[in-house]
Amino acid sequence: MIPNLVYVVVVGVLIGAGVTLLLERTLTRVLIGVVLVGNGVNVLILTGSEFGTPPIVGETPEDGMSDPLPQAMILTAIVITLGITAFLLALAYRSQQLLGHDEVQDDAEDRRIIDLAERDEGPDAKENGDDGLPHPVYHCAPGKEGR
Repeated sequence: MIPNLVYVVVVGVLIGAGVTLLLERTLTRVLIGVVLVGNGVNVLILTGSEFGTPPIVGETPEDGMSDPLPQAMILTAIVITLGITAFLLALAYRSQQLLGHDEVQDDAEDRRIIDLAERDEGPDAKENGDDGLPHPVYHCAPGKEGR
């Protein structure tokens, strides 16, 4: 079976645009990205299935029946995408109520770890061991260094 080129292009555009939107910082764009990726995967599953007559035993020959498994998988994917969409809508709504916007902020602990990693990259932060290779310095507590 050779898939239709239009389906392949539609899958590529939907998943590409969805992934691009998933990398944004606002929850509404992430929500749209999840919906686009979900629809792209549904079209991808549909592209891989063969079309035929309805799978009713006794009415059509077995060779001409369509496989109902891709349709069941698409239905399941639609339900899962709907659940994730409802969850992200609730998050965006709550963020809008509490903060006045739906942009995801940097975590303070993540920012502190990044600052420590950037500070440790300097030439003074590395200690040479007996083998001559630099060893990382771990910060146990503020102001105290250890291995």
